[in-house]
Amino acid sequence: MAARVLLRGSLVGAPAVPRLQPGTGPALRGLRAVLVPCRGLSCSARSAREDSWLKSLFVRKVDPRKDAHSNLLAKRETSSLYKLQFHNVKPECLEAYNKLCQEVLPKIHEEKHYPCALVGTWNTWYGEQDQAVHLWRYEGGYPALNEVMSKLRQNKEFTEFRKERGNMLLSRKNQLLLEFSFWNEPVPRDGPNIYELRSYQLRPGTMIEWGNYWARAIRFRQDSNEAVGGFFSQIGQLYMVHHLWAYKDLQTREDIRNAAWHKPGWDELVYYTVPLIQEMESRIMIPLKISPLQ
Repeated sequence: MAARVLLRGSLVGAPAVPRLQPGTGPALRGLRAVLVPCRGLSCSARSAREDSWLKSLFVRKVDPRKDAHSNLLAKRETSSLYKLQFHNVKPECLEAYNKLCQEVLPKIHEEKHYPCALVGTWNTWYGEQDQAVHLWRYEGGYPALNEVMSKLRQNKEFTEFRKERGNMLLSRKNQLLLEFSFWNEPVPRDGPNIYELRSYQLRPGTMIEWGNYWARAIRFRQDSNEAVGGFFSQIGQLYMVHHLWAYKDLQTREDIRNAAWHKPGWDELVYYTVPLIQEMESRIMIPLKISPLQ
């Protein structure tokens, strides 16, 4: 009589454990003996193998690194540091907030003894509502940031600006960023454009992997000059990546993004980067009149 053996695994992808049906006869005694719970050293060896196999499912192996990812991924020819600000404004105050920013921010941008520049300033159109987003560049890294902050504390007009602005806000947060070496440096551009800020919260330990994939992926997104800048966080919410894109309108955005899927290799890069992401968010933003990125 032919023996029937049913295979059953406790985990998806786990080695199947044979289960014998009653009455299979002496022909399966040898197999049955193998399935009898082991004792002593043989049991310990099997447990160790199973433990190792289970760990391989959940423990990510990474290559040892001898340098910080900031040194491996950031542009070496520049020492620019970026600050990204998110201001959630009281709905009834948004117009007054924009007017105040348009009066004060250009003065800081144009003042030569401040080693900083306003890269762009926007209101969020789709995404979190009644929100202002500002991107600053500090040419000279942390020393430049410290110099600007020290000088602004002594600037009475800026002190009054911060006080008045504070009365209009519900909340605010910021991040200090470096730019990826393989992205374009954000430079002023003519409009009208809409801007998309795509923000990715990565799994800790995956920044190098993300950078390796996007160093290749960015070439698929250059044809229409939509790539503005790519950044990763240093202070604030960590393992955050921000990609900034410019489009003429929402339909142009849709057409450009769909066209990427017809380029050989784009689908593979998306496939490998998606597992690195914990959360992601997209903002569609409209530049203020004073924004160098129009």
